[in-house]
Amino acid sequence: MEKTETLEDFYLRKMKWMPENLKQDIGHFNVFRIGDHAGNGYQGAYSRRAFYKISLIRGHVVFHYADRSLEVSGTTLMFFNPQVPYTWETLSGTNSGYFCIFKEGFFSEKIRGSISEFPMFSPGSKPAYFLDKAQDKQVSQIFKKMEDEIASDYAYKYDLLRNYVTELIHYALKLQPSENLYQHANARSRITSVFTELLERQFPIESPSQRFSLRSASDFAQALSVHVNHLNRAIKETTGRTTTEHILERLAVEACALLKHTDWNISEISYSLGFEEPAHFNNFFKKHFATTPTAYRAA
Repeated sequence: MEKTETLEDFYLRKMKWMPENLKQDIGHFNVFRIGDHAGNGYQGAYSRRAFYKISLIRGHVVFHYADRSLEVSGTTLMFFNPQVPYTWETLSGTNSGYFCIFKEGFFSEKIRGSISEFPMFSPGSKPAYFLDKAQDKQVSQIFKKMEDEIASDYAYKYDLLRNYVTELIHYALKLQPSENLYQHANARSRITSVFTELLERQFPIESPSQRFSLRSASDFAQALSVHVNHLNRAIKETTGRTTTEHILERLAVEACALLKHTDWNISEISYSLGFEEPAHFNNFFKKHFATTPTAYRAA
């Protein structure tokens, strides 16, 4: 899985430019037309984004959202939040529509509570809403108002833009989210693949200050926005081994590489592999290899 995409990453990848004072704009909001920025056959990186996104997409598309996939043909209103990794790919034809992006701060001082408390942004949510032609027209009009307002010089335009985003949210809440979330032909294989990719992306450890942080099944489940029991069951059924066994084996392989190919001391290696104390690392290594890290390095 790719690292979390920041707003800076987004603008450089999509637009090849960045708005002025982007880093000073805590809440940041912008709106775009999909046809201007994604061609046929588009498939983005499967990763988290450091911002919220609401998309109105027309076309034949597959969304990969956490461990689920959603195939749509027609018009779909989708809600994405920073806690869930996702991507989407086009299956045929040209897509059209709109999307807006914003950060938590865009709402934090203007609404009671957090925008993440809305049902479509909550953990385990159903983020997709299919629209018929009349609904497409109504939602498109809201996005067009956003386009007009973002380009205006009106002093209070961001208050209006917040209202338009809130209008989209409440419009969706009055609809029924799509139940057509389907698993891949082999859903267990997909989640195992995503877990393995995320595990491998933490390696190699290239400096003593780099640290292996996802050390447990629960850590990975949280990163992938799935229940830990679901993750454990999928990996066990697919590979015949537990999530923990995979993590510890990969950790052991990296420990050997660091001991043989770096001059870091045992404390530095211990820290980089996520152990709080060198003694814990010694116990781990001895359990796996029946020898101490120092003895292994000297051999």
